[in-house]
Amino acid sequence: FKDECGVFGVYVNKPMDVASMTYYGLYALQHRGQESAGIAVANGETVDIHKGMGLITEAFSKTDLDKLKGFAAIGHVRYSTSGDTRIENAQPLLSKTKLGSIAMAHNGTLVNADVIRELLEDGGHVFHTSIDSEVIANLIARGAKKGIERAIFDAIQAIRGSFAMVILTENKLIGVRDPHGIRPLCLG
Repeated sequence: FKDECGVFGVYVNKPMDVASMTYYGLYALQHRGQESAGIAVANGETVDIHKGMGLITEAFSKTDLDKLKGFAAIGHVRYSTSGDTRIENAQPLLSKTKLGSIAMAHNGTLVNADVIRELLEDGGHVFHTSIDSEVIANLIARGAKKGIERAIFDAIQAIRGSFAMVILTENKLIGVRDPHGIRPLCLG
């Protein structure tokens, strides 16, 4: 059974195995995507990421999880609604900006992704995937110098469609959904 994508995030105040927590969270969301899975972890200085094709149990080994250490993590299981089924399109997407790394996991469909992609390409942005999620990632990265919260706010003002996403920097975890709440996102 295929549904949409599944996104997950966890933030802790004391050292814990956030990669394994995210793995099990994605396992519970596996019905929302079976094509690929990925986890990004923040440790205060860097954002490390691992992605693989197939089910969460196929994409990760214990060794892979042991390499992901930190206090916050986001994860994604993919069912493609845009773009091909290949590792480049697996999420979370990781962008490097002057202010640091930004990882993003997105569930949804953008109706104006092609128009924004063309505008960004005309402005010199290079895309590495064929998915609409990279449009959002580029919009956020482009505005990062304003601060992550402002960059996200500006990005969601530009996009149209349904979405839920989790965004991770070296020291923050942020959840966002479309104004109509069409895609599920639970914070708590």
